[in-house]
Amino acid sequence: MRKITDIPDIDKPREKLIRRDVSTLSNVELLAVLIGRGIRGRDVLQVASEVDRRFKDNLDRVGIEELTEIEGIGKTKASQILAGFELARRYSGKEDVKIAFPSDVLPFVMEIRDKNQEHFVCISLNGANEVIEKRVVTVGLLNANQVHPREIFSDAIAERAASIILVHNHPSGNTEPSHADIAVTKRLVEAGEILGIKIHDHIIVSRNGHTSMKERGLI
Repeated sequence: MRKITDIPDIDKPREKLIRRDVSTLSNVELLAVLIGRGIRGRDVLQVASEVDRRFKDNLDRVGIEELTEIEGIGKTKASQILAGFELARRYSGKEDVKIAFPSDVLPFVMEIRDKNQEHFVCISLNGANEVIEKRVVTVGLLNANQVHPREIFSDAIAERAASIILVHNHPSGNTEPSHADIAVTKRLVEAGEILGIKIHDHIIVSRNGHTSMKERGLI
C-alpha cells in the first residue's frame, strides 16, 4: 500500500470524502478518517490497514483491548472507532425491525456476547413489536439492587414504548438463568405491570447461544 505522503492531497481519505462522497471510500480509507492520524514511522493508512486486516470479519464486535494491541491505536482512537460502529448499529436498527422470535433480538446484541463483564441491555418496542431503541443500562455483576426499575423504564416511558425486551450476557458461556436473573426479572415484570409497559422477554446470551426466559415459562 502507498504511504499517505505519496498520495496527492485531493486523494487523501478525508479530502476525498469532502470532495467526492463518503460512498467512494474503501473500508481502509473510512477507517483512516475515523483514526485521524498515524504515529512516527507509521502513517494513518498503514494503521488502518492493520485494523482492517486483523479484524475485517468482526470489527463491529471487538473492544478497546483488542484495538489498542495495534501499534498506533491508543484508547482515544479505539474509542473513536467503536463509537463510529455503535452509531452505525443504532441508526441501522431503526428501520422498523419487528421482533417476532427471541432470535430476532440477537443482531442487536451481538457485541455483548463475548464481553468479560455482564452487560444489561434494554430494547424498547412499539405496539407493533418494532424496535424503537436499544441501550446498555448497566455493566457489571447483575443483581436486584443494581438494576433498578427507574433505570429500565424511564427511557421507555419517554419513548412511549408498549413493551421492552431485556437482554444480558453470561461471560461464563452458560445461558441458564440464575436465581438472581429470575429475581431481577420478577421485580421488573411487577414494575412494568404498574406502569403499563410489558416485559416481552428476558434473553440471556453468550458466545455459546441464548436462552429465552419467556420460552422457559419464567415470564
